[in-house]
Amino acid sequence: MTLTSPPTAQRAATGVHAIARITAATRGGTTTLPVLEGDGPFELRRLRSRGTETRVCVVGAMSAPLGGDRLCIQATAQQGAVLHITSAAATLALRGPTPEHATYDVQLTVEEHAKLHWLPKPLICAAGSNLRQTWTVDLAPTARLVLREEQILGRTGEPPGHVATRLTVRRGGRILLDQEAEYGPGAPGWDGPAVLGDHRATGQLLIVDPSYENKPPEVQLLDNAPEDGQAVLTPLAGPAALVTAIAPDGRRLRRLLDTAQATSRQSRHSRQHALKGM
Repeated sequence: MTLTSPPTAQRAATGVHAIARITAATRGGTTTLPVLEGDGPFELRRLRSRGTETRVCVVGAMSAPLGGDRLCIQATAQQGAVLHITSAAATLALRGPTPEHATYDVQLTVEEHAKLHWLPKPLICAAGSNLRQTWTVDLAPTARLVLREEQILGRTGEPPGHVATRLTVRRGGRILLDQEAEYGPGAPGWDGPAVLGDHRATGQLLIVDPSYENKPPEVQLLDNAPEDGQAVLTPLAGPAALVTAIAPDGRRLRRLLDTAQATSRQSRHSRQHALKGM
């Protein structure tokens, strides 16, 4: 196994360029980590496993992303592996030494009969920050994915930064989901009633599971008090479901997504038991 080395990237006027790599593989029925390496702001730590699931935590070793930074995480769950990735704390996007935007790219690959949970803490876009974030996900037909992302627009009492995101998911080489969003100064209409309105926290939960092919989920508005935000579950054209949520703040957003994730987990377990009984 390649262990994480101390950060070596230095912040220059043009920003930090750093990449982290995680590879999970199976050996004797156990998921191992033959590759676990990062530099710059990425310090990777292996957490205690849960059953067959191997868990990795991304720890921030320096302030990032700042303007001009180019950051990337590449994670692969090889055939049959079960990988869970989280983070130790929220990611804070800040104004950098250059007016150039920062980029944060996440590249996930999940091979046949493998499972990947991407469940980091929220991204906070502080005033003056400018970030472009992408997720590029490639799934085998039998792969399973749970991907969660949360964005908090501005710290308490301050205006939001600017963030543009794109999520592209392919399953078996075909597009399953391709969406873009943009919030903050310079993004037209982002705080209008058709988008976020007065809310300053937004997030989504994407679940891809082959069991949905036999019985896809139904569209549903997840029950919640109006002042705590809204969340809706939508089936996709494939074995997948997308939960989209908006809330006044990060605490209430997390509560919405936690509820959605628990609901979807119970629904999938019930579906799988029903299929076994057929």
